[in-house]
Amino acid sequence: MASFASKAVLAASLAAAVSLLTMPQASADGEKEKCYGVALKGQNDCAAGPGTTCAGTSKVDYQGNAWKLVPKGTCVTMQTPLGPGSLEPITRPS
Repeated sequence: MASFASKAVLAASLAAAVSLLTMPQASADGEKEKCYGVALKGQNDCAAGPGTTCAGTSKVDYQGNAWKLVPKGTCVTMQTPLGPGSLEPITRPS
């Protein structure tokens, strides 16, 4: 009986793993957009302005010229303590 149960669990696990392979990827180019002013310090995806080089180099939380990739259509609805996200670089107090 234990052998049958083990085989059933193995088969169910394999079926679940295979089904995950066929799911569409959410990170396709057309499904993400750059959102400025929403990244926490050091968690930007790129373009963090003067004095920084690229990903992970923002100096403050919600830096206005640092962007993060977010699901398309959600940027301007994201709220931070300094205001909403923006599709273009914004001026924020430092």
